Amino acid sequence: MAQFEHLQVFQSMSRSANARLHAMAELGNGMAVARWSNAHDARDYLAPSHHTLSCYLAGGTGTFRREQPGNKGAPDKLCILPAEHQSAWIINGEIQLAHLYIEQERFALGAVALLDREPRSLQLQEATFLEDAEQSARFRQLCVLDWQEPGERLLASSLAHTMLDHALLTQVGLRQGLRLKGGLAPLQRKRVRDFIEQHLDTPLPLSQLAALCALSEYHFARMFQTSFGLPPHRYVLTRRLARACQMLRQPHPALSEVALACGFASASHFSNRFRQALGATPRQYRAAFET
Repeated sequence: MAQFEHLQVFQSMSRSANARLHAMAELGNGMAVARWSNAHDARDYLAPSHHTLSCYLAGGTGTFRREQPGNKGAPDKLCILPAEHQSAWIINGEIQLAHLYIEQERFALGAVALLDREPRSLQLQEATFLEDAEQSARFRQLCVLDWQEPGERLLASSLAHTMLDHALLTQVGLRQGLRLKGGLAPLQRKRVRDFIEQHLDTPLPLSQLAALCALSEYHFARMFQTSFGLPPHRYVLTRRLARACQMLRQPHPALSEVALACGFASASHFSNRFRQALGATPRQYRAAFET
């Protein structure tokens, strides 16, 4: 429950006497999922610190936002609730829905890795009862998996990352009127990002990364976090694990070779870090994707 304690949308649903939680799971890497039913209720979300993607699985034709009473939900309709948004909902009749919760650091990583943009320059666009057949199909695939079974939870995690990528590509826009102050210059950001990707199999001390930008370690670390949304060591670890996941989807190479190729000092260190991030061992992850 550690992650769910800090998810305000999840906690708001949990406090409802009418809402019922059917399943929940932490998917690792700053993502979590829950499946709910609710009826004859009212829910308010006040500036949550995380993003929420929502899909109606059944019902919803009597559900609307207070300020938009004429706009009603329906099965397969999607809602995108960005961090810091505010919304008030009225639920008439019964509804079944799924939530995908995304921490802002996970969003930041996607903005950098997928869009090569500074996360602070982008915003997830709020949407109510959006129609997106691809995304609603992914939600339904997600909901038929057994999230408590380790292998299927890993498949759910992979599917959730695909859903986030889709949202980044289709529902993200530039923040209007934002003047970026501080942080790395675009060329510096690209130089550092490319260098990290090309050297994930080697040690990447902060001094080496700072030297790429001719900055002191202290100033580089501060400017890196401003531009990338998280500290250098956490960004590097996340990119190492992302490469490991790509390699583990193939039957070869051996786990020890994956560890070395992704910059981990030993197979045991790799396994510990991997399990902390994804809730499963590298061997379990590979097994989940075997056909």
